[in-house]
Amino acid sequence: MAATLALEFITFLLALPVVWKFGGGVSSAGFVVVIVLSVLMLVAAFVQRRPWGLGFALALQAAMIVCAFIHPSIGIMGVIFALIWAYILHLRKDIATRMREGRLYDQLGHPPGYPEGSD
Repeated sequence: MAATLALEFITFLLALPVVWKFGGGVSSAGFVVVIVLSVLMLVAAFVQRRPWGLGFALALQAAMIVCAFIHPSIGIMGVIFALIWAYILHLRKDIATRMREGRLYDQLGHPPGYPEGSD
């Protein structure tokens, strides 16, 4: 999840010059808002191990979607990353369920014919 936040940070910062030059531009206040939210995403990447880290990251994601009022393309990128977050959370839930049930591949032991002593 931290890597996703770092990639989102980079993507939003790289999108700003493109929007500024080709997309009709954004206001100075909008530019500052997106930069602040982007930097907060980088900060959120470093606090993912905290109990409140995931909530912080999801709140920032929602704030980036709301940035559609600054420029529609920024909102669209926010929605794309929201879909990525939804998939990550789905995978997280699925893996946690499989771990509880003991159905992960590593929990099942080695398959027949697995070479002994190569662990």
